Amino acid sequence: MLALASCGKKASERPGAAGLSWDQVVAQARGQTVTLVMWQGDPLINKYMQSFVVPGVEKEYGVTLKIASGQGNDLVSTLMTEHEAGKAESAYDLMWINGETFYQLRQLDGLLGPFTDRLPNSKFIDFQNPFIGYDFRQQVNGYECPWGNVQLTIIYDSARVQDPPRTREQLAAWVKAHPGRFTLDSSFTGLTFLKCLLYDFAGGAKELEGSFDESKYDKYSAQLWAYLNGIKQYFWKAGKTFPEGVAQLHQLYASGEIDFTMSNNDGEVDSKILQGILPETSRAYVLDAGTIQNSHYMGIPKNSAHAAAAMTVCNFLISPEAQYEKARPSVWGDGTVLAIDKLPPAWQERLRHIPQRTHAPQRAEIQAKALPEPASKYMIRLNEDFRKQVLEK
Repeated sequence: MLALASCGKKASERPGAAGLSWDQVVAQARGQTVTLVMWQGDPLINKYMQSFVVPGVEKEYGVTLKIASGQGNDLVSTLMTEHEAGKAESAYDLMWINGETFYQLRQLDGLLGPFTDRLPNSKFIDFQNPFIGYDFRQQVNGYECPWGNVQLTIIYDSARVQDPPRTREQLAAWVKAHPGRFTLDSSFTGLTFLKCLLYDFAGGAKELEGSFDESKYDKYSAQLWAYLNGIKQYFWKAGKTFPEGVAQLHQLYASGEIDFTMSNNDGEVDSKILQGILPETSRAYVLDAGTIQNSHYMGIPKNSAHAAAAMTVCNFLISPEAQYEKARPSVWGDGTVLAIDKLPPAWQERLRHIPQRTHAPQRAEIQAKALPEPASKYMIRLNEDFRKQVLEK
């Protein structure tokens, strides 16, 4: 694969990289403009960024933050195109990335790092936590800054469902007894749910540790497709079509067409109730066999023109103030990446008792059922084979 060179200067020689003290980083950052590229599909997230983060970094560091839309393959494609064109400086300074994108950018040598150990607020993060120190089974190693931590939950309407299914066997029985009242989306959230089921068929996460194993995937995915094809005729629209994304899944649930929806964010049920999107009788839970927990991160392109300023933005994003604000359901409801016991006592108390989190399970209640992300290729293969084995049959 192509290596994304820094085109003229090594990363260690560029402004804001190795060799500067934090005070020097801050001094260099002042007056700079950071272009942050991120998914902008949620109005609450957008509002948090514009009303809290943008003025916050301006006040604390004198940095202007500009936010642009982009994600996933678009980011990788842009950085590759810049390299091929010989551009010395990237159009991006900071990127909100997930595990697949991180894997691709590390393969391309496209990220600045390691840098997170130089952020003063990183002392509040436990990088030994496997749900933070590893991104889709790849060690972070300081090349991306943790920003939020979430776990998949199933959301149901307690006014319609008295005893929600908690095992795959119970789910199959419930679906058959209530035809048309369940489905999953065919995008990221639905695929995460499929990964949870794959782990369940494998007898737990331990069986799928390490890099992608073709024989294990073939064995357990065959059981997964047989399971889904055995009950999909009882899904919404008789399983002949699936919602394209979680937003559509939420809409079907809110309109009463189905009795369940899902979220990759365990706190989202409260934020969506506060927005008036989901009914107040909604509750969230995790399956007995567990659900996927993962973190999302910020990465700095290796040839960022404003790396120092991007680092100050990262430091602000992982401050107790910013993490607390983001964790409030009325703001976003995103889970913190901070280790609570590392914080000053006042912040420990505040982050342990997030206001308005009443319909979602407390993090301490579901941590024992948290499953790590499998290697990236499991997600890629599930995405391909779900279409071949289920959607197109």
